[in-house]
Amino acid sequence: MNTSEVNRFNELYERHLKTLKLQGKAQKTIDAYSRAIRRVRDYFDCCPDKLDPEQLEDYFSDLVDSHSWSTVKIDRLGLQHFWKYVLKKEWNWLNIVKPPKVKTIPDILTPGEVEKLIGSTRKLRYRVFLLTTYSMGLRLGEALSLQVRDVDAARKLVHIRRGKGHKDRLIPLPDRTLIGLRELWKRHQHPKLLFPNAKGSLETIQKAKSHMDRGGVQNAMKVVVAECGIKKKSPYTLYDTVLPPIFLKMA
Repeated sequence: MNTSEVNRFNELYERHLKTLKLQGKAQKTIDAYSRAIRRVRDYFDCCPDKLDPEQLEDYFSDLVDSHSWSTVKIDRLGLQHFWKYVLKKEWNWLNIVKPPKVKTIPDILTPGEVEKLIGSTRKLRYRVFLLTTYSMGLRLGEALSLQVRDVDAARKLVHIRRGKGHKDRLIPLPDRTLIGLRELWKRHQHPKLLFPNAKGSLETIQKAKSHMDRGGVQNAMKVVVAECGIKKKSPYTLYDTVLPPIFLKMA
């Protein structure tokens, strides 16, 4: 791209980010929709505002060959947003690409498998995190973002803030999970976070500004799943769906 095109792309790209933010999109959605615009820019080495339907058909044809249908669908939605809200153009996207409708049922671990998974997790923070996630049926982000103020021990409830759809909800808090959360908190005593970033000394952890890393949690679970010999679709890949709460017996 020449300098003029680069400047035009940067201006449109910033507008794309702004519209996503103003529509209240989750950061994960903003990242995905923005990546879609950068991908099509890199493919054609030009600002995508001048692309015609035939070019986009070629683009998606190659994308289907090189990426999953999930990625294709997300990129289509990202480009659709860009055309509608940034370029102010209407487009019949279904005529360009229409991912097949596939209904799948995730593999759900049995209480016994969850017990085995938790029992085999050596680090306390990951063990309590697993217990919290499965006992209350939480998404990965919901569990990671839990704060001390969210736990109502007296009523045995946990306040999930801004879950999927930016909605709050109250979840029953099992006794075993409360015990585990209390034990973990005694170790780090962070004034705000239940699962703070656990890097450095105790003093450093208590001053942590962020929760545990998403990727770190997923990698740790991948190791434990392999050690347990669980052959079902790995739990760490299901964290963005709500799992049925599994109320485990007290140890």
